[in-house]
Amino acid sequence: MEADNSFEEIKRILADTARITKQNAKLIGDIGNKFGSFTEGMAFPSMEKILQEQFGMETVSTRVRTRKGDRTQEIDVLGYANGAVNTVVLVEVKSHLRERDIDQIKKLIDNFAFFHPEHQGKKVLFMVAYVDATEEVMAELTKMGIMLARINDEVFQLVNPEGFTPRDFSQTIAVG
Repeated sequence: MEADNSFEEIKRILADTARITKQNAKLIGDIGNKFGSFTEGMAFPSMEKILQEQFGMETVSTRVRTRKGDRTQEIDVLGYANGAVNTVVLVEVKSHLRERDIDQIKKLIDNFAFFHPEHQGKKVLFMVAYVDATEEVMAELTKMGIMLARINDEVFQLVNPEGFTPRDFSQTIAVG
């Protein structure tokens, strides 16, 4: 009888532990999402200024969500200009830029033409605005031709090496 009670007590403790672990995971996720939203909020004014003043973007939008069928894409900041500039700049904002984010960035680039055919024929540039990143990830993105902007004194600034030329992704992105 005592073994049955002990077994039931262990089952109850395990169930409580699982419940608490699930609650903690949700809280940690919520904190991460809030920090990401906070970073995006800090980045938007700087990105608007950079895109307008340094790249001649006429339109700058934040949190651009596009749905086509059952597929969706979200771009943190999207700037574009027609006419002589004829360029679109996609900006991904990250609080902690990690190696795993590179695949997400590649997917965003690869699917841009599918979600935004209205920008066909424009030069397509990509930028990542971040708070923290490793040297390895920054080097990989620079090698890919992606512009980098890092926060400094509450303002994001471009930080690519001198002589860096951003890659025009318009010829490499998939159409569908």
